[in-house]
Amino acid sequence: MLKEFKTFIARGNVIDMAVGIIVGAAFTSIVKSLVNNLINPLIGLFIGRIDLSNLVLTVGDAQFKYGSFLNAVINFLIISFVVFLMVKAINTFRKKEDNKKDTPSEEVMYLKEITELLKKNKD
Repeated sequence: MLKEFKTFIARGNVIDMAVGIIVGAAFTSIVKSLVNNLINPLIGLFIGRIDLSNLVLTVGDAQFKYGSFLNAVINFLIISFVVFLMVKAINTFRKKEDNKKDTPSEEVMYLKEITELLKKNKD
C-alpha cells in the first residue's frame, strides 16, 4: 500500500493539483485584498456604507442577519467578476501567443515555395 501511495504522489497530476491549490490560496488572498481594500470602499462611496452586517430583521426572539448574507453575496459577485476579468485577460494574451506561433517563419515559407516548385517540375 505504501508503494502505491508513493506512485500516486509521484504522478504529475497530483503535483500539478498541489501547485494549483497553493497558487489558488495565494491568489485568493490577493483578490480578497483587492475587494476589501479597493472595491468595497468604492462601492461605499455610492451606497453610503461598506459593511452591511449590522442589518438585522428581528422576529420575536429570532434575529435574521440578512446584512451578513448580503455582504457575502456582494463579495462573491465582486470576486467572481475580478476572476472573470483576469481569466479573460489571460486568454487574450494566450491567443496573441498562439497567433505568433501560427505564423510561419521566412525560412519555412521559402521551403514551402521550393517544395511547390519541385512538385511542379516533377509533373
